Amino acid sequence: FPVLCSAILSSYLLGERLNLLGKLGCMLSLVGSTVMVIHAPEEEEVTTLDEMLSKLKEPGFLTYAAILLAVCFLLVFYLAPRYGRSNILIYLTICSVIGAFSVSSVKGLGIAIKGFFAGRPVWQHPLMWILVITLVASITTQINYLNKSLDIFNTSLVFPIYYVLFTTIVVTTSIILFKEWVTMTVVDIIGTVCGFLTIILGVFLLHAFKDMDISLENLPEVLQSGQQAPVTRDDKNILIEVDNSSIAPEDKPKVFMIYT
Repeated sequence: FPVLCSAILSSYLLGERLNLLGKLGCMLSLVGSTVMVIHAPEEEEVTTLDEMLSKLKEPGFLTYAAILLAVCFLLVFYLAPRYGRSNILIYLTICSVIGAFSVSSVKGLGIAIKGFFAGRPVWQHPLMWILVITLVASITTQINYLNKSLDIFNTSLVFPIYYVLFTTIVVTTSIILFKEWVTMTVVDIIGTVCGFLTIILGVFLLHAFKDMDISLENLPEVLQSGQQAPVTRDDKNILIEVDNSSIAPEDKPKVFMIYT
């Protein structure tokens, strides 16, 4: 629902384009995310900060968190400065990877809040403040890179892609943190894999054909002619191409003027 709303509102209010394949990719991404959520097993109940700390200190989750941090540092310090303004997946992947830490922090703080109302001394627990610092840092990073992505790319593409990437990372984090894969049946495993593949297909349709002018009106003409659909450019992309243009003086067209 949020993906469809953002795509529709950005098309009508901001005048941004979302072609037929983009809409189909948006729907496939929603279906894949829904299938993953349906087949995801129930979380193991954690009621205290000590239990949450023991979950966070398990080798499996520590390895997973280390991989996420390595990927995040690679994206932030190497890929983002070079390809961030030309590839929509760079900034959104950073937001999604950081989202794994923000969601884990929110779950831990939710346990702390319940413990506070139950009369437990949660303010004296060091995990409480670690979760607060992690949450503030992760949310700040997410907002920063999400705003960068919105400044450059089409809003109707940013939100669907961000939604499916974020959902995939969050579900994976929850499965590893709470060991949900132990209780997953064969049907749930197949459903989760199929949902993930559907998400990948939806993201591919959103990103690969975003510049093609394909709609229900001109689809028969495109199919009958067998020609490539005309390419459309958003104002943001045109401005970026102009800013990044580096045409050498000798490559520019020469104009001769004859005076009489």
